[in-house]
Formats: sequence, C-alpha cells, structure tokens
Amino acid sequence: MSETVAAVVLWLFIVNLGIAFGAGLYEHRIVLSRWLQGAPGGWHWNGEAVRLDDTGRRFWGFVTTLPLTLLTLLSMWAAIDATGTLRTWWLVASAAALADRLLTFFYFIPTMIGLMKATDSPAAVMVATRWRTLNYLRLATVFIAWLAAMKAFALFYRAA
Repeated sequence: MSETVAAVVLWLFIVNLGIAFGAGLYEHRIVLSRWLQGAPGGWHWNGEAVRLDDTGRRFWGFVTTLPLTLLTLLSMWAAIDATGTLRTWWLVASAAALADRLLTFFYFIPTMIGLMKATDSPAAVMVATRWRTLNYLRLATVFIAWLAAMKAFALFYRAA
C-alpha cells in the first residue's frame, strides 16, 4: 500500500471512529432512554419507539456497518506494512476496531433485530438491559480504537 493511500485510510479511519464514538454516546444517552424506559413500577421496553427510530438502517448502516468495517480491514493491512511504534499503535487501533465490529455483528445487531420485534415483557426488558450494559464495553472499545488511531496518526506524520 502506498504511503498516500495509507494516509487516506488512516484519516478516514480516525474520522469514522470519531463519528461512531460520538453517535454511540448520543444513542446510548439520549435515544436508548426512549427504548428502555424506567417507571415507578419498573422498566419497560418500547419496541414501537425502536421501530420508529430504526437507527440501524437509518444511520449505523451508512456510518459503521460497511464503512467502518472496510476501514478497519484496510487499516489492519496498512498497519502490517508500517514499522516501529507506528505499526504497534495502528495495529492496536485496528484490533480494537475489529473487536467492536465482531461484537456488533455477532451480538448487538442480532439482539437489536430481535428486540425490534419484541413487545414489552420482563424477557424483553432483561435482554435490553443486558444490551445497554454491554454497550458500555462497545463504546470503550471504539474509544480505545479512536485514541490509538490518533496516536498512530501523530506518529505517521512525525515520521513524514
């Protein structure tokens, strides 16, 4: 991979990770409270709100599902060609982003598809609560990937 292409991949990787992290925080803090609602009698799952928002198809599919996955794989490839500490930081960023992608594809997306069909029930609340709790792990993984990618970016341009 040429140095110019590697630079573009790293730029896009950082921008996309930043958008994914910020949007993930927004969804977790603002949107999720519409879906999983606390009430005096306990928690309730609002599947109708999830179906109306449909963030997976309206937003995440365009921002992370394909673009971040592709950029993660390209970043891994570019990082393998890099040398020294740049290689280390870029691989850390790529590995963390890959962990996020795997969590997303094998847990978060399938679980949310099931929750979109669910009605308010103790079972749905339990699954949604677990989804919300594990989402902290996903956000932390994306944040680590973003920070490591920015460190790689600094090293990339220090070497240039």
